[in-house]
Amino acid sequence: MDSDDFGLFGPGSVTWQVHEEPILIVAGLRSLYLQALHPQAMAGVAQNSSYRSDAWGRLVRTSEYVETVVWGSTAQAEAAGRRVRARHARLRGRDLSTAEEFRVDQPDLLRWVHVTEVESFVTTARRAGLALTDAEVDGYYTEQRRAAALVGLDPATVPGTAAEIAEYYRQVRGELRMTREAAETALFLTAPPIPWRLSLPARLGLSLGPPRWAYFGIAGTAISLLPAWARRMYGGLGLPTTAWSADLSVRALRVVLGALPRHLRESSHRQAARERLARLTAAAG
Repeated sequence: MDSDDFGLFGPGSVTWQVHEEPILIVAGLRSLYLQALHPQAMAGVAQNSSYRSDAWGRLVRTSEYVETVVWGSTAQAEAAGRRVRARHARLRGRDLSTAEEFRVDQPDLLRWVHVTEVESFVTTARRAGLALTDAEVDGYYTEQRRAAALVGLDPATVPGTAAEIAEYYRQVRGELRMTREAAETALFLTAPPIPWRLSLPARLGLSLGPPRWAYFGIAGTAISLLPAWARRMYGGLGLPTTAWSADLSVRALRVVLGALPRHLRESSHRQAARERLARLTAAAG
């Protein structure tokens, strides 16, 4: 069976350890706030996606891709990567400051998206209380070069340690801007439309209550976990916070999310990976 392997990472990897954390829902949102600060990356998304009209659908598709890469078999991960590369190869964007056309799959843009994602994942998990050594954090970044290769990046050009990530951010910050599109996207991410099943009570004149406020809490925590330089670029968006209060919020959210029943906090890909691990372990024994 082509699905009978541990995938790109497997048991014992730092990647599996990090991605077991349901708190990564906050990390995904954090990465989107960061990505919006890159004008070309933002233009590529705004001009080629339906994120405003289908925000939740796009979120589900992105989550599905990440889950496949992390928990799927090698064949499943590689197939998902081929689909993403094929789609990106057809897309073009137009730089709003120069009017020049650009490919959305150019390495600089792919690298920005990759780095903001993986840095958000491991930073959020660690600040939420996941015990990782500095060596394990470096190991996570090194492992994630395999994911970077799936979207078409040369792994050798992708930061593979915490120090390299920090240096990458230092170098790229001169390209980042708080554009109108970034501000509009950030506001949209902070208060997106609620899916119709959750918005129905409001349409009936009932209190929306928990879903909206729960999302506000997640979005506010994601903003508060941004690097200090990114929070400064966003100015007054979100409530003022300190590193201590941000850590307190994300730790509390981790406890709440971790208490959810397994079928609510685990994807089908992770469940399949667990079954595959049990099957392969039994076969090896």
